[in-house]
Amino acid sequence: MARLTRYSKFESELDELDSGELMQMIQEALLGQGMNDPYDPDPNARPSMDDLFDAILNALAEKGMIPEDMLAEAMQAAGDIQDTRLGQQIQKMMDKLQQDGFIRKEFEDGEGGGTGEAGDAKFNLTDKSIDFLGYKSLRDLMGGLGRSSAGAHETRDYSSGIDMMGELKNYEFGDTLNLDTTATLTNVISKGFENMENSDLVVRQSEYSSSAATVVLLDCSHSMILYGEDRFTPAKQVALALAHLIRTQYPGDTVKFVLFHDSAEEVPISKLAQAQIGPYHTNTAGGLRLAQQLLKRENKDMKQIVMITDGKPSALTLPDGRIYKNAYGLDPYVLGATLREVAQCRRSGIQVNTFMLARDAELVGFVRRVAEMTRGKAYFTTPHNIGQYVLMDYMSNKTKLVN
Repeated sequence: MARLTRYSKFESELDELDSGELMQMIQEALLGQGMNDPYDPDPNARPSMDDLFDAILNALAEKGMIPEDMLAEAMQAAGDIQDTRLGQQIQKMMDKLQQDGFIRKEFEDGEGGGTGEAGDAKFNLTDKSIDFLGYKSLRDLMGGLGRSSAGAHETRDYSSGIDMMGELKNYEFGDTLNLDTTATLTNVISKGFENMENSDLVVRQSEYSSSAATVVLLDCSHSMILYGEDRFTPAKQVALALAHLIRTQYPGDTVKFVLFHDSAEEVPISKLAQAQIGPYHTNTAGGLRLAQQLLKRENKDMKQIVMITDGKPSALTLPDGRIYKNAYGLDPYVLGATLREVAQCRRSGIQVNTFMLARDAELVGFVRRVAEMTRGKAYFTTPHNIGQYVLMDYMSNKTKLVN
């Protein structure tokens, strides 16, 4: 666990704060929706360097890390706080984040450069920061439960070709020749090598390690930030943690991410952390359709969709590309199209596990129906514990056996 120190006297002690500690302190601001308008969200909003300045200032203040004399000077300043000693100190921290490869400053009129004012500059998170945030999210969500043997989802099946941990068996055509030398020689010596038959060969079975292809469907409709609760930030934290878990513990697996709102689109992991809420409605059918297209390209034992949502389907992409919307109740037209996509998932052998962040009676019925149709699971959870549910479900894989 990173150390937390209360700074109260010496300005120089702020210089001892390394970039990793600073990233940990502003993690929620980087992933959160505080830089967007909850009542009129802009899905294309990008945080500015001024937003980053404010995030660092707030984090230092919350942890009591600002020297008293420096804080008093900043509070009494008639001009811009960025011109005070405290502002200059925070600017140094921002420069260090760039130098250490955690952020990349860009201007609106160019990639990685430009000639705008400092306040006009935006910033992007780098691959290094995405990996850091994924690790941090995983550690926070799982704690001691996050440890898992590297490499695979356990199943009840065996094969004769991976880790030689299982029981002995007589060789059958198609088995990999993981010969148990002692048992095989025992069978052969008494009859002579010239009389050896296939049935004399003994192989050691091994635990079969299934490979999985996963698409995470993230609802980014308006309700995920409305009503005084940010549900989208915890969903993104789960997605980043899952990506880090798969990369480090299940290297044979794949994971992709799809945002669904009025429509749906795939988003690379590098852009996921800074994804914003919007547009407004919930095109669950569009998300499921795109997820199926992505999974069809994967040659894996298991294919699954992890859907994190808080609302009923309320939008549909028509054949001509127009978006049909109805936010009032479960529209039979939208519901029918959505369940047809669920049925197609079932026919394609794709399991749909739904993590619902709301508990309306209509939603409960819809989610349970999706789970029943695809032999998936339905979880009714909250933003506070969704991470544990998603990650433990992924690792335990209790409902899918590879035959």
